[in-house]
Amino acid sequence: MTPPPKLERQFGRQAFGADPEGYDAARPDYPDWVFDTLCSRCGLGEKTATFEIGAGTGKATRRLLERGADPLTAIEPDPRLADFLRKTNVGKPLRVVVAPFEDAPLDEGAFDLGVSATSFHWLDEETALARITRLLRPGGWWSAVWNVFGDDSRPDPFHEATSRLAHGPTSPSQGEGGIPFALDSAARLAALRTAGAFDMIDYNVSRWPLVLDAEQTVALYSTYSNITAHPDRDNVLAEIGRIARDEFGGRVVRNMTTSLYVARRSR
Repeated sequence: MTPPPKLERQFGRQAFGADPEGYDAARPDYPDWVFDTLCSRCGLGEKTATFEIGAGTGKATRRLLERGADPLTAIEPDPRLADFLRKTNVGKPLRVVVAPFEDAPLDEGAFDLGVSATSFHWLDEETALARITRLLRPGGWWSAVWNVFGDDSRPDPFHEATSRLAHGPTSPSQGEGGIPFALDSAARLAALRTAGAFDMIDYNVSRWPLVLDAEQTVALYSTYSNITAHPDRDNVLAEIGRIARDEFGGRVVRNMTTSLYVARRSR
């Protein structure tokens, strides 16, 4: 069977801004251990000059600010999401740059920490890593984190019951060879090594359940890029809601996997 086509990277730059409030409410938070690691391993703390790629609605942005990122430069190509970031972080040391990461006006060698939260798969990895190394000071850290909806090591009945509904173009997050981009640690670690500018490269992962009622399930699936791009989106979401209510008794458990890559810019 011919694999479905991938959504273009450009699609990801305007796919999530139609309902920022709904997106922000529906998407799960990142586990505390992610930010604990950024503090203990990557130097996140008071007055840490930080940039964040594809900040979206600020699920990670707010946590970075709480942990001391100052100033924090959030790069977000969608003006609607950028407006939401500004409105929800008034008075914080946050600068929002509305541009694709490749074109964002950023000072080289000015940052202690760079972060991407469930967005790096929308970039060309080699090109992005080359720019990241130029932005970081020697000894600065790069980190990429994802909340992945799925875990092949555990049964996932709801996914099995609904996967046929979203058949069509897939996000770059699906990765290659059946391995999600974020969980293909061999490929991601190899890319960091090939960049030739990082040391102290590491990868951490955790698995946890996300429990949702039917309404929350529909809200979450409405934020998926492949659902957003689906020509019959409303009917797909209605059927997902029906399955959640009628076949799962209004209680859906999705297997979540959080993956974090960190690497230090060589001194």
